[in-house]
Amino acid sequence: MDTSASATGDLRLVVGYDGSPPASRALDTAIRLLQGRTGNIDVVYVGHIPGVDMLSPGAVAEMDSDFVEIAEDLRKSAGEQLAGKEDRWDFQRREGLIGQELIAAATGIADVHPGDNVAIVVGSSSHIAHRVVGSVAVALARHSPVPLLIVP
Repeated sequence: MDTSASATGDLRLVVGYDGSPPASRALDTAIRLLQGRTGNIDVVYVGHIPGVDMLSPGAVAEMDSDFVEIAEDLRKSAGEQLAGKEDRWDFQRREGLIGQELIAAATGIADVHPGDNVAIVVGSSSHIAHRVVGSVAVALARHSPVPLLIVP
């Protein structure tokens, strides 16, 4: 896949969104980037269940129900943040490893819309644990086949 940005084609932005301040900054940045251009913002929430193989089926089902509720809350929150600023957006709920799912969302969009500019936009976290074990932004910087914008 060609990762260079073109001056032609629509701009399609995949924003990793969990309602946190870094995710909100990433969404605000995507809104600004899309102004004056044709395109779309895909707001993507990835529910992640660590160690599923160690949980009972009942616990996994309960967590899945929680993720549905969380996704609905996040869809509403994103909609409020986008209201009056941008109406060209979609919301996706995915499950799995966050970085892998954001890449999958972006490459899927690129496959459906060849010739358009697809990029991932994420917020960076200053959380101390992310400095020790790494963050989603760092993993994406190493593996994303599409342009990546990390918003401080």
